[in-house]
Amino acid sequence: MKNALEDRIAAGQDRIIAQRNMVRAAEIPGWGMDADPDNDPTYPMKHSNGADHERLDYEKAPQQPLDMEILHSIERPGVTRVFGTSTPPIGLSGAIRRFAYKYSEATATHWMTLILADRVDTIQGKLDDLVHGILPNPWIERGWRAEWKYNRAGFIRNTATTALLLTAGIMLLKRKNRRKRQLNQE
Repeated sequence: MKNALEDRIAAGQDRIIAQRNMVRAAEIPGWGMDADPDNDPTYPMKHSNGADHERLDYEKAPQQPLDMEILHSIERPGVTRVFGTSTPPIGLSGAIRRFAYKYSEATATHWMTLILADRVDTIQGKLDDLVHGILPNPWIERGWRAEWKYNRAGFIRNTATTALLLTAGIMLLKRKNRRKRQLNQE
């Protein structure tokens, strides 16, 4: 099967792509403003060396081997030539990520579901650490040691505020429970 991504962009192909994008750009205000290589938005900040348009005629990188599941946007026909493999989708967070990638990147469902997957992945990581005999050390993991060393007053203030809010919340809950018991006894 022929690879969908060509190995080399032919001369003039950039103009064809730019023209196709400019047709779409007319429909959406502000969209595609950098699609035309002749209308470079970085001018005059970028110093031209005369060969700026030659950068479009280049050898593409070879496709990175697909030896694990790679999630990609539904807006793309396939995976990019190079991609990260440090955190493959696994467990419950992986299932949530697979669900998120069924939606467009333009939707809140996509992004909010990915945020949820990150939170679930954090919990999965803590459980995995416990399974492997590694106890969590919040003093270091949350950066409290550095906070104590470099921002002691802020650390004390934040800790006191948190303790005060937790105490107030517990007292309100106890008062509410006490009132419920008094009403039930009457």
